[in-house]
Amino acid sequence: MSIIEAQNLAKSYRVYRKGEGLRESIRGLFHREYEEVHAVRGIDLKVETGEFVAFLGPNGAGKTTTLKLLSGVIDPTGGTATVMGYVPWQRKNAYRRRFALVMGQKNQLWWDLPAQESFRLQQQIYGIPVEQFRATLDELTDLLEVRPLLKQPVRELSLGERMKMELIAALLHSPDVLFLDEPTIGLDVIAQHNIQQFLRYYQEKRKITILLTSHYMKDVAALCKRVVVIARGQIQYDGSLAGIIDKFSGYKIITVQFPENHHVETGNLGELLSETWPKVKLRVERAEVPRTLSRLLSEHPIEDVAVEDPPLEDVIAELFRESSDRAAAEPAPA
Repeated sequence: MSIIEAQNLAKSYRVYRKGEGLRESIRGLFHREYEEVHAVRGIDLKVETGEFVAFLGPNGAGKTTTLKLLSGVIDPTGGTATVMGYVPWQRKNAYRRRFALVMGQKNQLWWDLPAQESFRLQQQIYGIPVEQFRATLDELTDLLEVRPLLKQPVRELSLGERMKMELIAALLHSPDVLFLDEPTIGLDVIAQHNIQQFLRYYQEKRKITILLTSHYMKDVAALCKRVVVIARGQIQYDGSLAGIIDKFSGYKIITVQFPENHHVETGNLGELLSETWPKVKLRVERAEVPRTLSRLLSEHPIEDVAVEDPPLEDVIAELFRESSDRAAAEPAPA
């Protein structure tokens, strides 16, 4: 059995829609109008033990809602799910001791106390033996290089330092499953890289199962081999990182370097993306790549040529845009 299984998992909210102005406010006291918002619509998902899976989607796609369902923070309105054999929303203590949830926009540490005080509280909550607690804390603080900061109030730490402390708090009880919701949001490039390095090392060493949501494609490319794309509350893609480019990108990028004194009309070769003579970058439909290369090599002197897939960010953005356009074209619910 997979460590995480979800079948037709769904979550809807009944949202009050308030009209504008005093008249509508008074009317709302006696007659309220509600709208059904479908945050998650029939998610089917299986994750095997030890996988590091990226969960991608635009804002409002249902990523965080899915993590909250799988961690038991909220109850579903339909479908089933199990994590390590437990039904998350039953909130059994045995389950709570085996997973952790880290949300980049939420704090689990006491703001005015040093992080080490929050860690001791975690020790008591999870009943971690003293020797195990000290050994785990020493390992995590050394890996994340935050030992000098343990006695400093959390509110005085930088965003990157706070996120490291949040990860330590989540991993003190050695969970088997880790849910990460935007762990690098707002961090600078160096802090992002440090978090990525730590997560890669820790996951490979402990073989824990991690489900990650992130808007930073560098997080995904650095950490995950499998990608699940969700849009409008439904899974649009589930597969490898390379496969997502093959499936959703209809073009490739050809970079050509000509001799300095050679002039070329590139308009009939493809869409011109950039031109820093003698180097030219073209966007070419996949089906036209062989013909375009053949023409370039036979009709022009070439010093260098490269064919590349488009950046992952561009492919994902296009996928999200198409999903939004389809949603906009659908009739509004009654």
